[in-house]
Amino acid sequence: MAEDGITDFHHAKRKAARQLGLPEHTAFPDNAEVEAELRAYRSLYQAEDHEAVLHALRQSALDLLDLLAAFNPYLTGSVLDGTAGEHSTIDILLFADSAKEVEIFLLNRGVDVAHATPRNDKVEAVLRIETDTVDAELIVLSPAMERVVMKHRDGRPRERVKTPELRLLLKE
Repeated sequence: MAEDGITDFHHAKRKAARQLGLPEHTAFPDNAEVEAELRAYRSLYQAEDHEAVLHALRQSALDLLDLLAAFNPYLTGSVLDGTAGEHSTIDILLFADSAKEVEIFLLNRGVDVAHATPRNDKVEAVLRIETDTVDAELIVLSPAMERVVMKHRDGRPRERVKTPELRLLLKE
């Protein structure tokens, strides 16, 4: 994941098992264990570069949160939790009455939008945008979902922060 830019945990686990010559039915570590090892790897082998990349990604995320303020944006995912690398995308949760509303907002500002497949039936749409520095996935949910605690597949709560918390994180 750190070297090849793989962001899908299951794909990365299958690839690692294949490279190690393990049988298909091998039990994989959970995502939390993989994230912990990814952090350890980055701190050992990519410490200086990773810090700069992560700061740049978070700054780009802050710019996007500011742009999308009308849709109650939250940063989530690898850019927030510190496991992001140079190939990572910024994951932003948006709460809007419709995905079309977000898409029109972006198109009126000259931002090209592509649709990605949502991984969850609660997600109205996933809009992919490209900035000069990074790609972002805008996960559009209904406003009623803003108070719902979202979880990772392994049951851990998914962290998310609004603009003020991200500004504080960037000052650290």
